[in-house]
Amino acid sequence: MIDSIETIEEFLVQHSSEVEEAVRKAAATEILPRWRRLAAHEVDQKSGPHDLVTDADRKAELYLTEALVALLPGSVVVGEEAVHAQPATYEAIRGDAPVWIVDPVDGTRQFVRGEAGFCTLVALAHRGTLLASWTYAPARDRFATALRGRGAHLDGERLFAGVPEPGRDLRVATSHPDYTTAEQKDALLGLRADGVAPRPCGSAGLEYLAIARGELDAVAFSWEAAWDHAAGLLLVEEAGGAHLTLTGEPFRIAGGNTLPFTAARDAATARRVVDLLSGGA
Repeated sequence: MIDSIETIEEFLVQHSSEVEEAVRKAAATEILPRWRRLAAHEVDQKSGPHDLVTDADRKAELYLTEALVALLPGSVVVGEEAVHAQPATYEAIRGDAPVWIVDPVDGTRQFVRGEAGFCTLVALAHRGTLLASWTYAPARDRFATALRGRGAHLDGERLFAGVPEPGRDLRVATSHPDYTTAEQKDALLGLRADGVAPRPCGSAGLEYLAIARGELDAVAFSWEAAWDHAAGLLLVEEAGGAHLTLTGEPFRIAGGNTLPFTAARDAATARRVVDLLSGGA
């Protein structure tokens, strides 16, 4: 087993492109052939009508699980669909083995509707530290990567989140109401303030990419599932952004965060959003 961050970093320098290729192949083999071609029996509900899973989700996750563990012997995979089937699988994020965090189709609702706003998310973490991420929007053929300390890139070009334009309303994507408690709804109401333009979020992975590109100023999310956030949080960090929970601490992928939390183009915007979520002016 690889047992040090330094060794994992060496692995990433040598094999990051192979991870990207595995993600592309999973999409080409299991996701895109089903896009806009799903039969009714290929779509199921999990917790409710807004929580969907398709054959594309299941089969792409299986493909990636096999491919990623083969690339990094001793690693484990925490995937959305595997955790749904066996919740205890999630505990691997808190373990000592390198862990691949996988969302095979982020934005399943959009995928089912035949829209292009979905992506595949993969992140590699070790003992709670995010080391690398891959975000692929196959319907748009856009690929974003991030390596800790080495920056974020979209289709090979460096990403810089920048800062919001002075005097313009802050653009913030927020959690869908179905995924918020009454207390979280009250917190999110703090974003209905002068100078803020909140809107419902789409695919979390694509919202994080929009922040890294400077097209969106911040997100405010109320759930912790690591597969939705891990890849995007590192992408935002490496593009110069920041993330904070309501306690003023960075989001922890291992859980136990005070929610909602934010990720933003810069630290000052993150603090502003947290202040609004906390009931500040």
